[in-house]
Amino acid sequence: MQASHTVSAGATPASSARMNFRVLTTTVAVAAVHVALLAVVLTLRHEPVQPPLESRVMTAQLLAPAPVAAPVALQSIAPPPPKPTPPVHTKPKVQPKPTPTPKPTPTPLPEAAAPSPTPVAAPDPTPPAAAAMAAPAPQAAPAIGRQTMEITAPKNVSHLDCNIARPEYPSLSKRRGETGTAYVKFVVGLTGKLENVELKKSSGFSRLDDAALAAVHASACKPYLENGQPVRAAYTQPYDFNLND
Repeated sequence: MQASHTVSAGATPASSARMNFRVLTTTVAVAAVHVALLAVVLTLRHEPVQPPLESRVMTAQLLAPAPVAAPVALQSIAPPPPKPTPPVHTKPKVQPKPTPTPKPTPTPLPEAAAPSPTPVAAPDPTPPAAAAMAAPAPQAAPAIGRQTMEITAPKNVSHLDCNIARPEYPSLSKRRGETGTAYVKFVVGLTGKLENVELKKSSGFSRLDDAALAAVHASACKPYLENGQPVRAAYTQPYDFNLND
């Protein structure tokens, strides 16, 4: 009895150690399982549950536009011609016959008295209105304190003793090819002064006409003498503008 007690007593510490190790291992395993479960629970708790997505296929069909009806052409309907109005026949009015007017009975005129022997003066043949409208006699020119001379119109002559200036051909007229003949008329006074310078016939270009007038104004003439006396003389000078000069 004592020997068996010794053996059991010697085996107790080893078995206790094994049991403690198993208990510790089991406890650690259970704790690890609990920790894992707790972690799973916490993870599932914080993550929202996503609903399952359903895939749907939508089909679209394009409808062709309805054809637009062509506009109906408007036919112009001419209005019916107006019906001719039947002529209205009116009866002519019957004019009443004029009532004859009774002719008045002529009254006898009283007899004129016998003419008196006193003679009557003859009327003036000139009526007073005609006498008042008669033109007054022209008045003579007022007298001056110097000797006067007769005014005569200039005499058209074919030759004068003048130095006629040559006209200047305008450069613009040359470039444009303007040609023509200008006729300038002027009058030589009693002292040889040129008067009444005017363009008698145009060359067709104003620049050429102005050049001809300027040439006459730059000219000088002697008085035209007739029987030794100066006479106002009129003369026409032609100016020929051509590109050959």
